[in-house]
Amino acid sequence: MLAPRIKAHGRAFAHIAAYHPELTALRRDLHAHPEIGFEEHYTAQRVVEALKLCGVDEIHTGIGKTGVVAVIHGRQCQSGRMIGLRADMDALPMTEHNDFAWKSLKPGMMHGCGHDGHTAMLVGAARYLAETRQFDGTAVLIFQPGEEGFAGAKAMIEDGLFDRFPVQSVYAMHNWPQMRPGTVGINPGPMMAAADRITIEITGKGGHGAHPYQTVDPVLVSAHIITALQSIVSRNVRAIDSAVVSLCAMQAGDMGAFSVTPGKATLMGTVRTFNPEVQDLVERRLHEVCSGVALGLGAAAHVNYERIYPATINSRQEARFAAEVAQKLLGHDHVDRDLEPSMGAEDFSFMLQVKPGAYLRLGQGAENGVGSCFLHNSRYDFNDDVLPLGAALHAGLIEQGMPLASAD
Repeated sequence: MLAPRIKAHGRAFAHIAAYHPELTALRRDLHAHPEIGFEEHYTAQRVVEALKLCGVDEIHTGIGKTGVVAVIHGRQCQSGRMIGLRADMDALPMTEHNDFAWKSLKPGMMHGCGHDGHTAMLVGAARYLAETRQFDGTAVLIFQPGEEGFAGAKAMIEDGLFDRFPVQSVYAMHNWPQMRPGTVGINPGPMMAAADRITIEITGKGGHGAHPYQTVDPVLVSAHIITALQSIVSRNVRAIDSAVVSLCAMQAGDMGAFSVTPGKATLMGTVRTFNPEVQDLVERRLHEVCSGVALGLGAAAHVNYERIYPATINSRQEARFAAEVAQKLLGHDHVDRDLEPSMGAEDFSFMLQVKPGAYLRLGQGAENGVGSCFLHNSRYDFNDDVLPLGAALHAGLIEQGMPLASAD
């Protein structure tokens, strides 16, 4: 059974739909050749080749190591406006379990989050914008490396991205398998949580497992800490706020030494929050609880708290504008303006810390299974049916954000 037909309004969608096959071919080629953060050499090369064929005005490479930026001038540039569009390019270090023709050719690497689709959609927007130029200003198309844990957005900013291309606003979108094709979700506030890494090192006293009274067992201390930390969200964070504390890994002792109590144990986990005040509270309580529990059991605990990605928070005006663009494209009933935030994280947050903008979700899940696997699943694949829609949404942000004086 074919995927549901996607209906959209406007000349951009109709125009871009004509080269849907080329966008699909590009997306599947990128899927077959995944590259992780800051190693996107083949991907960047393919993007540059495609942008040259699109006829963009400028192509800049090597920004933030492997990032690419394309510049397209509108039919008029009297407004002095400049808007940025961003797509992430990197894959994940995971093994793909699909069996279609375009599955990953690289063991241990996979486009399991749809960044291949994001890249293809922005290329589609580049082609349309360069061919039509129905806007007054400059479009800056940002192909970003290293979103999956490498903070590629931060690397591009530190490499002068917004100094060289001083956009007034910036937009990004991410496919969302939990939403139907032909739908868009957004809200005028937090879209994604801050992602922090916690490492807890517990020091006790090793010894013989048959004589525990002669030891300070860090495994036992770890168990108490794991349990105690769950009280932070339930008893310290207000019920109307949101936070997650997850201990996801533990390392202690030697699996081949069943009667040896180790001297040390290490816990690894993550904290997710939206509000900086809640983030500060959780960090403080982590130190206090770990130190107190360990001390009470005769051990010591050291907490290393790393703030990896900040929360992705849309600016209200830009979120409202992006929702209006999506509504013109898809209709009122297909745009969720109050989308529930996700506790996942996104390094587009770094761009939103320095520029106003908005992050949207593009539905791609389907009842027939096309694109329905959730992100980071070994059987995930991007739904190619939404490529023209995503490209048209990008184009609409440019055309309606920088309209020609004579535009109807």
